[in-house]
Amino acid sequence: MTIFQGTARQTLAAIGLLVLSQLGTAQTAIPDYIKKALTSSERTAEMTVRDPARHPGEVLAMSGIKPGASVVEIAGFGQYYTTLLADIVGPKGKLYVFDLPYTDARSGEPSRAFAKTHPNIVYTQVNYNDIKLPKDVDVVLNILYYHDLMINEIDANKLNQAIFAALKPGGVFLIEDHNAAPGSGTTTTKALHRIDPEVIKKEVLAAGFVLAEDSKLQASKDDDHTKMVFAPGTRGGTDRSLFKFVKPAK
Repeated sequence: MTIFQGTARQTLAAIGLLVLSQLGTAQTAIPDYIKKALTSSERTAEMTVRDPARHPGEVLAMSGIKPGASVVEIAGFGQYYTTLLADIVGPKGKLYVFDLPYTDARSGEPSRAFAKTHPNIVYTQVNYNDIKLPKDVDVVLNILYYHDLMINEIDANKLNQAIFAALKPGGVFLIEDHNAAPGSGTTTTKALHRIDPEVIKKEVLAAGFVLAEDSKLQASKDDDHTKMVFAPGTRGGTDRSLFKFVKPAK
């Protein structure tokens, strides 16, 4: 159930979005510009082979991203979504990618090289506790990394507030993450890289957002929530939450 918090105006906005939140299983039509990005020659075979399990077209359609948009990607290392986002926002848009410094050893150089050849990307490595986000952003994405905030000692509440301030009124904060067992909170987060989705909802709603959609696109009844997400036979098949939060319009 969606929880309404904040000002009276935010509460009214939340009530207006309640119907959408109850349609979490509905499929969002994929715009042509997203379909085009999915077939880009810049995407590697390693990326495209993951598409059937990750549903990137539907995920990005749900975010409402469009050509010319200003977008923030939290944790872009590996460029799976970065490649798609750069193509979609195009030359009139801007993509700001923020990675934690520890990712440099694994993906820093490829990330810098990709940004160098794409003028619409600004790539930054920074401790998220000290992050400075751009203003008037249309969409912020945190894909499979919300649980890592706790693991890396990031103040999630402070970061959520910064994201809220960075977004335009009506802007979208899209979060996807691996589900832990219901009611487990963050007790298995470090060991299994999972998080109870109720933790995400509680923390993000507390920053002033309203929940517009709780999608079951990435749900999996075959995942019993007890295995580490990178375990053989589990990776790519986890039960995942997909939330669309919205900053209320003024």
